Amino acid sequence: MPHFFINSDQIENNTVTISDKENYSHIARSLRARTGENLLLIDENKIQYETTIKLITNDRIEAKINKSYPSERFLDFELYLAQSPLRSDAQNLLIEKATELGVRGVFPVKTDNCALNNDMIDKKISKWNKIMYEASKQCERADIPVCYDRTTIETVLNDDFFDKVYVFCERIAHKSIRDSFEESPIKSNDKVLVIIGPEGGFSQKEFDYFNELTENNKNFYMLTLGDLILKAETATTVALGNIIYEYSFSKR
Repeated sequence: MPHFFINSDQIENNTVTISDKENYSHIARSLRARTGENLLLIDENKIQYETTIKLITNDRIEAKINKSYPSERFLDFELYLAQSPLRSDAQNLLIEKATELGVRGVFPVKTDNCALNNDMIDKKISKWNKIMYEASKQCERADIPVCYDRTTIETVLNDDFFDKVYVFCERIAHKSIRDSFEESPIKSNDKVLVIIGPEGGFSQKEFDYFNELTENNKNFYMLTLGDLILKAETATTVALGNIIYEYSFSKR
């Protein structure tokens, strides 16, 4: 059941009033909801509300709150993705799956072998944010990730914002995700960046840049996902999923 994002100021006397155009249209017109039906809502404080519709007018919906509780549908570390945008359908799928896997933000990075030019990437940002918003509703996420403006890997890394960086370099890497966790596992509240290249892979110049970072930063890892050849969108899903798994395993 999809849920809908609201603000806590929409709640009064145990009732949520939904009057914004997007949510109202989706619930009242697209879903054709009726009084007595249930709605799942979540606010900016990650509080989930189980509600029942008690009134639908031409411009608002009122829903009675039956139960509220903190949502648990988010990672307790901050996971980010820096990724060289793919062609249309593959990129849309990648953005959707990254959202389902709890990514906090996506950096579209222009790499040497990127399939899209700068103008095309810039035009797609708003669409990718829309996909993230809709996917967050579908998978009942407690928060909404963001797709940032086009950037470069160097710019993302120069901020020194991340506690750990994993770049997947299939041609030259030998360490696995598990190897990196055995050396230094992710901790709660860590900021973690995953870097995935384009369909054509990273250029030699980019590999050299990563090698330099690996030598000078103990929290920068060049990793492999194994011997199989994976498409970029598959590699992204596998990498994110395995990192989440290894993190959960390391906490036991």
